[in-house]
Amino acid sequence: MAEDLNQQEPTAEEKAKFEADVLKAAEEAMKMEAEANKAGASDQGAGDAQEQPAENADSPAEAYAEQPADPAAEDPTAALKAALADANDRNLRLMAEFDNYRRRTAKEQLELIETANGKLLEKLSEVQDNFERAFASENKAQDLEAFEKGMQMIYNQFAKILTDAGLEQIDPTGAEFDPNMHEALMQQPSETVPEGHVVTVFQKGYKLKNKILKTAKVIVSSGK
Repeated sequence: MAEDLNQQEPTAEEKAKFEADVLKAAEEAMKMEAEANKAGASDQGAGDAQEQPAENADSPAEAYAEQPADPAAEDPTAALKAALADANDRNLRLMAEFDNYRRRTAKEQLELIETANGKLLEKLSEVQDNFERAFASENKAQDLEAFEKGMQMIYNQFAKILTDAGLEQIDPTGAEFDPNMHEALMQQPSETVPEGHVVTVFQKGYKLKNKILKTAKVIVSSGK
């Protein structure tokens, strides 16, 4: 596990070069296969044209033709077939390496997410511990003001943890209604708030960075 986490993340240029090599190998394999098929068809046509009735069986030319020929000369497509097989083999290896790279990257991303969640949950567990201590029978205060102060401190701790994690509240009171960020529950007349603007926020919304997690539920002014 530690070894995987310590591996350096490939750069965008390395990823692009890797994908280009895979595509190039596939194109070479297809080209080799097309050339092999074309050469085979040409050899078959040439063989048919050269077939003639034998008249002088004892001629030197026929005697030379009857001698064993080089296997490579008899099959001119052998080199192309070998090159095609090699290209296919390289293509398969590249695809296997790319699949392993994809799986390893997905695993590392999952581990990063789990690690980030673990840190956030660790901080939230401290808030839970503080609530449990506040509600413990031996810590119950007779002074309501002191109890309220303690609850406020716990709330502030909780809000800070969420803010540090990137969570942001959406409080659009008085702002112009935006259907992308707000959910209108109803409209009501208002003497002070212009038409189409938020009169009351029934429930605040939340967003993480630039992504809306929950829209704010609001009441919109219908004007005077």
